[in-house]
Amino acid sequence: MGRSRRIVVKVGSSSLTSASGGIDPERVRRLVDVLATTRASGAEVVLVSSGAIAAGLSPLGLTKRPRSLAAQQAAASVGQGLLAHRYQEEFDRHGLVTGQVLLTVDDVIRRAHYRNAYQTFAKLLELGVLPIVNENDTVATSEIRFGDNDRLAALVAHLVHADLLLLLSDVDGLYDGPPSSPGTRLVPAVRSEADLAAVRIGSTGAAGLGTGGMATKLDAARIATGAGIPVILTSAEQSGAALAGDEVGTVFWPTGKRRPTRLLWLAHASEPKGSLVLDPGAVRAVAERRASLLAAGITGVTGAFDAGDPVSLVDPAGVEVARGLVNFDADELPGLLGRSSQDLKRELGSAYEREVVHRDDLVVL
Repeated sequence: MGRSRRIVVKVGSSSLTSASGGIDPERVRRLVDVLATTRASGAEVVLVSSGAIAAGLSPLGLTKRPRSLAAQQAAASVGQGLLAHRYQEEFDRHGLVTGQVLLTVDDVIRRAHYRNAYQTFAKLLELGVLPIVNENDTVATSEIRFGDNDRLAALVAHLVHADLLLLLSDVDGLYDGPPSSPGTRLVPAVRSEADLAAVRIGSTGAAGLGTGGMATKLDAARIATGAGIPVILTSAEQSGAALAGDEVGTVFWPTGKRRPTRLLWLAHASEPKGSLVLDPGAVRAVAERRASLLAAGITGVTGAFDAGDPVSLVDPAGVEVARGLVNFDADELPGLLGRSSQDLKRELGSAYEREVVHRDDLVVL
């Protein structure tokens, strides 16, 4: 904590809302007091907050989160303003200004959007504003959704070059089984996947209010730690202790280094549009030598995709070994399979000499 000058804090719906689905003023107040104290210590804070859809349920006369995307978007449209207003009222007590930032997946994967989003965050923080981030649920379609705010928080932590990601839940850390079951124990630290071998993930959280659970928080932790960002997972009630440096919750230590954002998205937030089946030699070239994928090493193609779409690269047994952005349409590839680049250039022209997936647009899983 002493070295963390820029912190991303993510809080879920279940930590902000009452059982009836509306915003709980006292819970919001307690969280804001903790974040204001952290700001006063000299650290910059970015808050990724769920709760917009949940906040919109009561005004619309709904008793639980709707299933249809259109109804969720309607609830988000009503609830987002209520949530932002509540936050600003509470931060006013500390003399802090907040700024609302609504994101879609495009904002962290398309270079121009990403650059603009980074510049916006940088200027807000420079001006002393505390950014409050949510997915733009009102307009996001199923194709451009993050899926949950845990994943969003991990990608935002990467986007803003955070020193720490704090994930707040309704449980006080990662347990090796359902927290309510006798004999389960808190996992205090995770340094590698080996530390998760004995962990059994069950259903946790307040049913009907949010989309996340412990599985999504583990995914978020993998995204952040894989990019060199440590993660603390604990409850909203222990947020003050966590930000004060006390040993609470579960700490996930970094496992990798910062990588290009498109590769982070490709590995953790993309939805493959199809699959390319690789022969054993191509699997070794891609997975071990980090080489580009050529047509000569592909034995099969499935799915409907266009050039530039994400696709899975699978071994002969169908196991996904990598993911990449393909340079050809699905209907072009069958005629290229198993053929050398020289043959393709000689017969079809220089445009067909290029890699099917370039190594700069490929991530090994």
